[in-house]
Amino acid sequence: MKVGLSTYSLQQALDAKELTVPDAIRYIADQGGEHVEIVPIGYSLIDQPELIEQIRETAQEVGIDISNYAIGANFVSGEGPDALENEIAAVMKHVDVAAALGVTRMRHDVAFRPAQEGTVAQFEADLPVLVKACQRIADYAASHGITTSVENHGYYVQSSERVRRLVHETARENFKTTLDIGNFLCVDEDPVSAVKNNIPYASMVHAKDFYRRPSYRNPGEGWFQTSHGNYLRGAIVGHGDIDMPEVFRVLKQSGYDGYISVEFEGMENCKTASRIAMDNVRRFWEEA
Repeated sequence: MKVGLSTYSLQQALDAKELTVPDAIRYIADQGGEHVEIVPIGYSLIDQPELIEQIRETAQEVGIDISNYAIGANFVSGEGPDALENEIAAVMKHVDVAAALGVTRMRHDVAFRPAQEGTVAQFEADLPVLVKACQRIADYAASHGITTSVENHGYYVQSSERVRRLVHETARENFKTTLDIGNFLCVDEDPVSAVKNNIPYASMVHAKDFYRRPSYRNPGEGWFQTSHGNYLRGAIVGHGDIDMPEVFRVLKQSGYDGYISVEFEGMENCKTASRIAMDNVRRFWEEA
């Protein structure tokens, strides 16, 4: 098992120009991180290809892995077959970026719909389109030695059963899930049970925590609502309301021994929060 950090965790500092992406990689290594996950928000490795070599060189310089490359995608935009083909082609370009980075894992999203539209019936209607898109991208990625994955992300394809269904239907050895411990709460699913459901299909694990309040206790600014109206706010891993010791017991007993990438999206200082979160992940793993 290797603990590291998603660059998304340092987005506060990246947005404020306090850190560049290479600076973020150095910071991760300085905190004992063993890998970096690249999430290009606010910059593009397609439009700024020079960053690819900078990322590779910096990771090599500080002695950490580049574990994963994570991007968005939406194969059900409703804009017609041309839009679908363009989206698949765009994701394939990102597969080329992943190959240039030297990673063997890449996450792409698959679909977004407003919560009121994200019914089981709509998911079943969309599933054949999602499956074909994921198959084509996975087949293209296989030629680069890359495993693609879907994350439980974005409300619509976020429950463990929908993720598992998509992975099963896609039926590619190199298509799995980037399992985000915290994101299951966004659709009001118990993270411990959901991790048990999805850990057999995980190519990566995101360690994320949330504070949770019921729908009748609006905490005010800084919180967002789940699909059923409860309130969440990003927390330092181990500080929130998820039963992290039990989650890590499940992870360890499953035999998972890959990358664990901390994701922080809370209100605390991102550098301090990321350091504490990585320390907590190591402790939870040792105690599991």
